[in-house]
Amino acid sequence: MEQRYAGVFQDHQGGMTHLGRIIRDAWVFGLLPETQDGAGWTAGQMQALYEQVYAEWEKYGHLPSRLPDALRERYVHIHNQAIERARAQGWNPELGEDD
Repeated sequence: MEQRYAGVFQDHQGGMTHLGRIIRDAWVFGLLPETQDGAGWTAGQMQALYEQVYAEWEKYGHLPSRLPDALRERYVHIHNQAIERARAQGWNPELGEDD
């Protein structure tokens, strides 16, 4: 049986994972509505979304500082909310010895 993504809101580490970042960046660029968290998605679906997100970031050199003001504000808002939510769920941004 193919593994499916739990969704950014059910992801471990409060969604502060590589897949969670792809979903949040898709929200930033308007590729997904913020109500779509990727729950139940296959690896193929996540890969296709990653490629779309990558193409959007490429326009800005993959740097948030190069985003136009409106996108940069949206990026900061979405990612700050995610950090707050993850910390409330016990996520610790410090790297452990295994990281």
